[in-house]
Amino acid sequence: MSTRNNTDETGIASELHATYSLNAEIIIKPLFQDADPMGVVYHGNYFRFFEQARHNLMAKINYSYLDMNASGYMWPIIDTRVKYIKAIPFDHEIRVTAKLTEWEHRLRVDYIIYDNNTGERMTKAHTMQVAVDMATQEMCFVSPKLFTDKVEQWHKYGELND
Repeated sequence: MSTRNNTDETGIASELHATYSLNAEIIIKPLFQDADPMGVVYHGNYFRFFEQARHNLMAKINYSYLDMNASGYMWPIIDTRVKYIKAIPFDHEIRVTAKLTEWEHRLRVDYIIYDNNTGERMTKAHTMQVAVDMATQEMCFVSPKLFTDKVEQWHKYGELND
């Protein structure tokens, strides 16, 4: 949570607004099947790890893929970026964090993979998705109100008040 303070004439700061970030993290221990012949996680498998973290992130605001479908929108990924900093050996515990950083016109989730034992950063990435109206198959240039309302409520209260 971050807060913005307003300082009055006495120099005493008062809280104006609290903002709760929307983020999630998971712990994963990659399996042998995730590795390439050299014993490190194959680069394509990182996207599975990102997906697991993104799934937990969206569950916090009750907007899973089934909820997206029920709301009449699909959210295809339109862009990705991955910076591989250090190889991940199979059977090595990692922590994957996901943070929603854009949501008004597109959905951008930033990820960091850390070595769960040392805290060392191993990978940095992001994905971008846009809403597509399922009835018309047209891309939306503004995220659906149902979604943005959920995000705004989370940022304001740190939870949903359904």
